[in-house]
Order: sequence, then C-alpha cells, then structure tokens
Amino acid sequence: MATPDTLRYTRIPLNNGSGAIPAVGFGTLIPDPAATKEATKTALEVGFRHFDCAERYRNEEAIGDAMQAVFRAGAIRREDVFVTTKLWNTNHRPERVKPAFDASRRRLQIETIDCYIIHTPFAFRPGDEQDPRDERGQVIYDSGVTLVETWQALERLVDDGQCKSIGLSDVNLEKVREIVAAARIKPAVVQVESHPYLPEWELLDFCREHGIVLLAFAALGHGLDPKVLDDPVITSIAERLHKTPAQVALAWAVQRGTAFLTTSTTPRRIQENFDISTLPEDAMREIRDGITTNVRFNTVVGTGVPGFIPRAR
Repeated sequence: MATPDTLRYTRIPLNNGSGAIPAVGFGTLIPDPAATKEATKTALEVGFRHFDCAERYRNEEAIGDAMQAVFRAGAIRREDVFVTTKLWNTNHRPERVKPAFDASRRRLQIETIDCYIIHTPFAFRPGDEQDPRDERGQVIYDSGVTLVETWQALERLVDDGQCKSIGLSDVNLEKVREIVAAARIKPAVVQVESHPYLPEWELLDFCREHGIVLLAFAALGHGLDPKVLDDPVITSIAERLHKTPAQVALAWAVQRGTAFLTTSTTPRRIQENFDISTLPEDAMREIRDGITTNVRFNTVVGTGVPGFIPRAR
C-alpha cells in the first residue's frame, strides 16, 4: 500500500520552543468582510491550520467570527490553529504596541496570538489614521522610534505570556541581521515576498542558520506579470505530474524549507492550494536551475506601504 503524502501537513519548529508553524498557510488579505468570513471557514474545513492576519487588513473581526463558528461546531479546536497577526506602522512607538496587540486579540476573539509580527520596518506617524499623508500625498514617517525599540516592546508581549512568538515582515536581510544582533528574543518568523521568481536564497540561508522560519507571501506571484504560473518550467512540471502550476509552486516552497501563504475566496482554489504533494528531486532542480526570471512584485520593502492593499479613501 502506498504511503500517503504528508507534505501539506508539514510543521516547522519555532526557535523559541513555542511549538511549530504549519508550513501551509492561508493569507487573509481579502477586502470584503463577508467574503473573508466565508473564505476563512472554507480554509479551515479543507485543512488549513495556519492563518495570517493583520490589523491593516481591517477584517480581523470577520476572521474571528469565522474561527469561533468553526470552533463551536467542535471538529476543530483553537489549539489546532496557528494564528498570526501584525502590528501596523502607526503603532511602532513602544507605548502603542500592547494596546494594538490587545485590540487584535479582541477582534480575533482569541486569548493568545501564536505569532505577532511587525508588519513593516517603517514607522508611520502615530495615530488612528493608518495611511498618514502630507498635502503632497507623501507618507508621513515617524523618526521618533527605532525598529529595535519596537522589537523590544514585542519581546515584552512574549514575557507577558499572551504572545507565543514574534517576527518581522517586509524586511531585507540587513534589517533581519540588525534585529537578530540586538534581540533578547530572536525572531521566530520572517515573512517576505518569495516565489520561484524571487527565491530569496541568501535570506533563507541566514534564517536557517538562526532557526528562523521564512514565510513566503505572494507565493504564486499574486497574479501579476510576468506570471509565475505561466512559466514554462512550472507548467511543464505540472503537466508531467498531473498537478496544477499552483500546486507545483507551493510544493516547491515547502520542500525547500519555507512556509507559505496563499489567498483565495474560491472554494475550489482554496482546496487546490491545500492539496499539494511532494515533487521529485529532478523537478526541484529544474525550478532552481531552470528559472532565471527575477522580479519583486511588491515595493513595500522600500516604503512601508504594502502594494497589494488598496489605500483607504
């Protein structure tokens, strides 16, 4: 009898001993709250056990409602699900970190956060306006706080016991090195754009060296041109293995040692993105050696403004 393929159930241990993160993750950047709620419930039902949220997405309440409905049904327990959320740029000042964290917990309707991440390394003017701009439309940054000071405030959340692990997002290798060097509690997770057109091998090597999980967002290229899923290397492997190009790209992400996030509101697509299975070694080599396109789709690492989130009107 064939051994069942367990790639989709891969869990990666966290470096601070607080458990393991499911490698297959569901991203919740979905503008409509009703669609968010339905997609979250569907993702839980098909098998996703890792959900990536953010204050900035403005839909934590819908995710909380969906999770609580599923938990009440009894088939899935809260402790089976890994929940990440993120500190937004306007809350970088240390005195704003815990209130922001507590507000996310309330919206998500959970007592503990499995991983709390600094959404970007850029501090914006503190306040309730998430996207502060001057009269010329330029972002108003906050020079009164450093990333290390914000990180130390996250460390105190771990000390308090309601935050199991902490991490960084939308950072380059230089910023990760800076925090690792200064940290009392090392980052458990670093979330960055990564896919076959942006493999981030150097950052991945550094993360491996320090036991940090590299969590790839836009793992399918976010549907932007040039399309990762139209790449001839990916499509030929998919055809050969009777898989979809998305399943090939996502399996590649897990097999090279990263976790990934994928987002959809379509039940069939949500199921497809969970149903990954192990690629043969020759396919892994083809993707590493045969793809030469290199492109970053999201400019957030240079500005702190996520390119995939529409600006509030």
